Amino acid sequence: MKTELNELLEFAVEFARGAGEITLQYFRKRPETSTKSDGSYVTIADRQAESYLRKQIAERFPDDGILGEEEGELQGTSGRRWILDPIDGTFAFVHGVPFYGVLIAVEIEGEMSVGVVNIPVLGEIVSAAKGLGCFLNGERARVSTTAELKEALLLSTSFGPSTESMQARAKVSRTWGDCYGYVLVATGRADVMLDPVMNLWDCAPLLPIVEEAGGTFTDWRGARTADGGNAIATNGLLFDEVMSIVRQAQPQKSTKSSE
Repeated sequence: MKTELNELLEFAVEFARGAGEITLQYFRKRPETSTKSDGSYVTIADRQAESYLRKQIAERFPDDGILGEEEGELQGTSGRRWILDPIDGTFAFVHGVPFYGVLIAVEIEGEMSVGVVNIPVLGEIVSAAKGLGCFLNGERARVSTTAELKEALLLSTSFGPSTESMQARAKVSRTWGDCYGYVLVATGRADVMLDPVMNLWDCAPLLPIVEEAGGTFTDWRGARTADGGNAIATNGLLFDEVMSIVRQAQPQKSTKSSE
């Protein structure tokens, strides 16, 4: 199994790097952009990057399934499914903000087993596979050792009424959001990252990445899942305190955005 995971991880990193290079061709160059039915953006870079990823996967792993944000799902027969978000943080991408990322996960028999996030503009690739650890540009990555929320850096893509209690307890809060916030938690540069609205392709690679770095990745109920409609990542030490606050706040469920 470890041989299989190593191989899949190596390819996922290669694919993420290639897709990232495609996005860089359009970054800060006013790419062709349209608006989806939910109001979120999609650009020519999203579409070309996902097409590239699908082509690479189909050539190397023709029996695997693929689920992508822009082109939907292709069923497979191998028991493996690749889950793709060609640009997570398209709003940031369109506005020239470098915190967007290429997200790739491999689900094996229902378990999120491989995760890769490429932040192309910053030159950061975070990768992980179940039981093999988490790495930032090839170097081992670990979560922070912050033990109390009053000393923690709290991140969210956007803060609102459902996060006010958490913000009041944290030492510092910042909107270094989308996938980059979770990268910062996995690499020990932030302590908590949360989003009240998430999709499967947003979360899929983050679960193995954060867990292999020593942290927790759950939905707002505290369930270990990439498909809960929302997400919280912690360094593990803060999990109980964070979940206590979330449960007391009882945030109402939001409608999912596709971005």
